[in-house]
Amino acid sequence: MKPRLAGIATALLLVIAPGMAAETPAALATRLLDQLDAGLYSEAEASFSTQMKAAVPADKLKAVWESLPAQMGAAGQRGQARTSEADDHRIVVIPLNYANGQLQARVALDQNDKIAGFLLQPAAAAPAAAPASDANFNEQPFTVPGSAPGKAGLPGTLALPKGKGPFPAVVLVHGSGPQDRDETIGPNRPFLDIARGLAAQGIAVLRYDKRTHARPQDFKGSFSIDDETTDDAVAAIDVLAGTAGIDARHIYLLGHSQGGLLAGRIAKASQGKLAGLVLLAAPARPLLDLLAEQNRYMVSLDGNISTEEQAHLEALDAAIAAVRSNPDARLMETPGRFWQQLEQVDPIADVRDSQLPALLLQGGRDFQVVDADWQRWNQGLSGDRYRFHHYPALNHLGIAGEGKSSLEEYARPGHVDATLINDIAHWLKAQP
Repeated sequence: MKPRLAGIATALLLVIAPGMAAETPAALATRLLDQLDAGLYSEAEASFSTQMKAAVPADKLKAVWESLPAQMGAAGQRGQARTSEADDHRIVVIPLNYANGQLQARVALDQNDKIAGFLLQPAAAAPAAAPASDANFNEQPFTVPGSAPGKAGLPGTLALPKGKGPFPAVVLVHGSGPQDRDETIGPNRPFLDIARGLAAQGIAVLRYDKRTHARPQDFKGSFSIDDETTDDAVAAIDVLAGTAGIDARHIYLLGHSQGGLLAGRIAKASQGKLAGLVLLAAPARPLLDLLAEQNRYMVSLDGNISTEEQAHLEALDAAIAAVRSNPDARLMETPGRFWQQLEQVDPIADVRDSQLPALLLQGGRDFQVVDADWQRWNQGLSGDRYRFHHYPALNHLGIAGEGKSSLEEYARPGHVDATLINDIAHWLKAQP
């Protein structure tokens, strides 16, 4: 069986909905999982919000849940629930152990204690090992200050080469959704791989936890793409420019996925502090278009789209249309006004207008940002200022594989391709 839904960046399974009385959020989420394990799908559906019921009726919920053992093996004991708040929702995360790997269930509860979102994704990986003692770089804690008075800073890590500086430096900017500093997805940490790979070649790298990951409480009500991404990236560039051992004339931004889409916007806001841009798997088209394409790709991997899958695609199309027309509608726990602002971004024009040199990198097995985007970048940016590298075997994370890429691939351990990292290092060192 196949998963029924692909998220924009890193979800294994995503059920989309907008945003019981005295039970805790953890108890409500646990009861949902108990009902699913017991095959009580109608009872589970009864705890859904109205829009969730429409998007995921009991028969669809049954098909999704019962497909998991075929993918992951026999279910084991669950881990301890963790609860947080984000944008007027209580979020409960419960680790799920299977014979062939780990997932985590993310349950979003609205203000009426109804389930408004349900996400199954690869479980968070164990902490990464420290660099080897003989590595030619160090890693040190680093704080990205808040971009405005009273705004909390973000925790991060600076990988700094050993020896006499100053060193060129790169700020890593995440893809969509809550992301930690390593951009962890299952057992994979693409930003950790890139940071250490570049630091080993004499290039400092700053990575930090995205605000939606570190400070979900900052996203209650309305927020903009600048609140979510741009402002913190600019603050990271600013503070890095004043850091000992860093060559302030040679600071670059590497944006992955949505981070690449916003790279030109960040460059403009950084007011001349950047020396160049690196775009990895960067969309050139609206993310809502890509979301619809990703879902169609996933449900068609077995060569057949079932009646229930077609109904899901139609529900997703309706939800996308709603956020495009209504700033108060919600998609993936995010308000329509955010999506509408994101749709107004012209990433190619922004990169071009920055007048900065840019390196563009794309995997040939990427099903999230595809050849249509790659061709637009190639057609929209011309001249010696721009360099393009295409890697046929790489997926959206820059990790090599074979055959058609899928979300299950993200649950298998791998590392960002060494050739890609070397190409970045070579381009950075070649800049005047």
